[in-house]
Amino acid sequence: MARAANKPKKEISMEEALWKSADKLRGSVEPAEYKHVVLSLFFLKFASDKFETQRKAIAEKYGEKFVDNVAFYTKDNVFFLPEISRWSFIMEKAKQDDIALKIDTALYTIEKANPALKGALPDNYYSRLHIDTAKLASLLDEIDKINTGDKENDIIGQVYEYFLSKFALAEGKGKGEFYTPKCIVNLIAEMIEPYDGILYDPCCGSGGMFVQSMKFVEAHHGNKKKVSIYGQEYTNTTYKLCKMNLAIRGISANLGEMAANTFTNDQHKDLKADYIMANPPFNQKEWRGDNELIDDPRWDGYEVPPTSNANYGWILNIVSKLSQNGVAGFLLANGALSDDGTELKIRRQIIENNLVEAIIILPRNLFYTTDISVTLWILNKNKKTREVAEKGFTLVPSRYIEFVNRDENIDFDTKMKTLQSELRDLLVAEEKSKADLLTVFKELGYEIEL
Repeated sequence: MARAANKPKKEISMEEALWKSADKLRGSVEPAEYKHVVLSLFFLKFASDKFETQRKAIAEKYGEKFVDNVAFYTKDNVFFLPEISRWSFIMEKAKQDDIALKIDTALYTIEKANPALKGALPDNYYSRLHIDTAKLASLLDEIDKINTGDKENDIIGQVYEYFLSKFALAEGKGKGEFYTPKCIVNLIAEMIEPYDGILYDPCCGSGGMFVQSMKFVEAHHGNKKKVSIYGQEYTNTTYKLCKMNLAIRGISANLGEMAANTFTNDQHKDLKADYIMANPPFNQKEWRGDNELIDDPRWDGYEVPPTSNANYGWILNIVSKLSQNGVAGFLLANGALSDDGTELKIRRQIIENNLVEAIIILPRNLFYTTDISVTLWILNKNKKTREVAEKGFTLVPSRYIEFVNRDENIDFDTKMKTLQSELRDLLVAEEKSKADLLTVFKELGYEIEL
């Protein structure tokens, strides 16, 4: 009898697969640990799927003899995976008693071979968990069903957010960790236009801001190499996740030497950023001690933010990091607009310093983990330069006057009549430009009196 053909692997939705994977872990690890168990395996599959796609493309274009040439992978920001680190190898060995060790070995091998992943992947993590082999095999089966080919979204970030919503918050361990949806990141990017310069996120989480920002640059035919990325993250596991997320996408970034508190251990003290995008933890309590950070230079020119809420600490950290012409887009809870006392004084000073370009109240229910109403703040260190440039004004005379060579052999009368007509039109246009320019400066509060 002929053997039945192998059935194609059934793919299921990411959410369904993640829920089923959580079921496999119940009773083996704490719910708050689920995301870390699944994410490294998800990364392994994601990296393997990219590797196999690249391997197939190399074989088709150059022939089988080039499929093990590392350079053909790295040139396209794809990790070259030795056989023991490939998902297919892991799935073949899934039911063996030492599968946990094989997973740890696979992750170690990938990290060792790729400097961008240094410190990003767990060390002997699965061996230390002591998950039953059958449960671990079942978990691998569920992750095997996930389609990792979604190129439009930050799917690693989405996996992280899913577990935050389902388990971390249920245990009261959410700690204000929010994955920023793609639509909000795109809105911020459209408003601040991070095409060329330094991009900074002081609370970068899993790196979703950076991932979607690079996609924005690509979509607008910008050059990703002209954008330098700096970030900082407080939670060590999330810091590792961010490095993992960016590395697999070929995005270079300076995330500091370690996970650290942005307020008490600033990893980028002297940084001046052209663009800042951030989604700080909302309404963070007791973010500093009563006598801590009193003389911090980030508050220069402003009141010291109160210990009761970190919102204005984040705002002033962002303001202090802006370059001379820097612009920032960040999210805060709506309450930051109405806080009184010290926050009111800081808010008034920000307005008096002419930093506020726009404040947008966003709809509710934009996040997995909270239905809180949020506000998008756009701060601009040099609104005058931006506005004048957008209107096309310049003080260079050659923009408005055409210089003529009078030594050429010409019909003087004819030329002068032509020039007369052109100058008349030019002077009319100049008067209009002059009026527009005076109006702009008046609106900015710097009226020019002639």
